[in-house]
Amino acid sequence: MADRDRCAVNWLVATPGADPVAGVVRWDPLHSLWNGGMLAVTLIAGPLFATPAAIVLFVGLTGAGLLLGHSVGFHRLLIHRSFTTPLWLERVLVWTGTAVGMSGPFWMMKTHDLRDWAQRQPQCHDYLAHRRSWARDAVWQLHCRLILANPPRYDLGRVGRDPLYRFLERTWMLQQLPIALVLWLIGGWGFVVWGVCARVAVSVHGHWLVGHLAHRQGPQTWLVADAGVQAHDVPWAAIPTMGEAWHNNHHAFPGSARIGLYAGQSDFGFALIRLLARLGLAHDICTPQDLPTRRRDLTPSLQRREESL
Repeated sequence: MADRDRCAVNWLVATPGADPVAGVVRWDPLHSLWNGGMLAVTLIAGPLFATPAAIVLFVGLTGAGLLLGHSVGFHRLLIHRSFTTPLWLERVLVWTGTAVGMSGPFWMMKTHDLRDWAQRQPQCHDYLAHRRSWARDAVWQLHCRLILANPPRYDLGRVGRDPLYRFLERTWMLQQLPIALVLWLIGGWGFVVWGVCARVAVSVHGHWLVGHLAHRQGPQTWLVADAGVQAHDVPWAAIPTMGEAWHNNHHAFPGSARIGLYAGQSDFGFALIRLLARLGLAHDICTPQDLPTRRRDLTPSLQRREESL
């Protein structure tokens, strides 16, 4: 992997005429009904079934899913390839990411890389920049999709041909059923409401909220040259996002498995990757020290932090 640009947008291919600006936002019925339904059940049934055990279950499953599945499995491994694992472990992590309930692995890869590519251009559509008000952005991101007039093309490579991942892409919503069955057998409907509906609702809506704030306001350490959209850190969200909220760092070094780069920046995702490495299950772990040429694209706004890397 050393011969490739580890800060590149991995799954897009060069597409003449691809334009991140011209496009229309349209209702996405599948994700809208899913996201809205999970939130509605949580708001209506959650208080009725709230027990200490159900709340503890909710916190534990949500944290485990965001750490193992979303942060490490989907984002740092599947999307950015910032480290490698045995295929069996990769598949476990990707299934866990799918079980978080945001969407299937291919949708997550394409949606992420479209936004990543667009934000690196001088201009992009407001949908991709989170440029509108929080209310408009919430409706757009949670209930709609952007249809570009001239979108880029994707090549998902080996991942796109993997039979398990293709199955998960088709059945990502159904992955909640075995979880719900186990929880119902253990703790009844209260465990289902809090262990499935509330978990999915908080994960999805929390992901949108942090993403919105990370492109609107907050501390900035780096500016990326020629990028029309710059990122911000969201310090209060570092723990619940397992380190993903240090988003300015991530824009600066997108190929890095380590996102919390400085003293006081917690990064549970990277801590897990280091644990896997000690167990012999994670290799080729990329950090900013492995990306020396990336500095040419960055302007440090706090020199003392640049020196601390």
